[in-house]
Amino acid sequence: MLKGAIFDLDGTILDSMYIWDTIGEDYLRSLGKEPKENLKETFKTFTLEQAAHYYRDNYGVTLSVNEIIDSINKMVEKHYNEMVPLKQNFEEFLGKLKERGIKMCVATVTNRHLAEAALNRLGIREYFSEIFTCASVGYSKKEPNIYREAQKHLGTCKNETIVFEDALYALETAKADGFITAGVFDIHEGNQAKLKRLADVYIEDYSNFDKFWRELIL
Repeated sequence: MLKGAIFDLDGTILDSMYIWDTIGEDYLRSLGKEPKENLKETFKTFTLEQAAHYYRDNYGVTLSVNEIIDSINKMVEKHYNEMVPLKQNFEEFLGKLKERGIKMCVATVTNRHLAEAALNRLGIREYFSEIFTCASVGYSKKEPNIYREAQKHLGTCKNETIVFEDALYALETAKADGFITAGVFDIHEGNQAKLKRLADVYIEDYSNFDKFWRELIL
């Protein structure tokens, strides 16, 4: 029986992955440095702290890790504070989970204050009892720690807790650690076939809650 839900933020709750498509290159260019690679792919599984170390080690950025992180957050915060929308039909989907007594929280790579800003602006912060970030737990989503921390907070067992993710690598982590998984379509994840195959439930959009629930309990 489903009792808990852990939601990724970008690409799962928010239609926001466009922000991160070019931020790596944009940040370097703001420092007068030209990228030598597709940083979107390089940083795909990185936390912001890992990306900051990468800038220092590979591009000679002399700012501290915290200064780099602060600069990147300032570059993207306008989007979270003012512009980023919810995925279509997501609030209604949340409401139906709440009606069924499902406890919910967020697990994200994104900085907490950006997540808080967007969720408050969009009127859905109250659905989530807590926001966990990779920075707060000290691990990226290539490790299951963030999901375990969220599950512990919810007070549920893994086999009654579902993790919603749009990124294949993150869903693979949750699945391998014993969680129920929901793969959420986002155009920025290029391997939809594998995401759909691996996930216990696949969500093309949030408009059909009954289909989601039916597939989940079968």
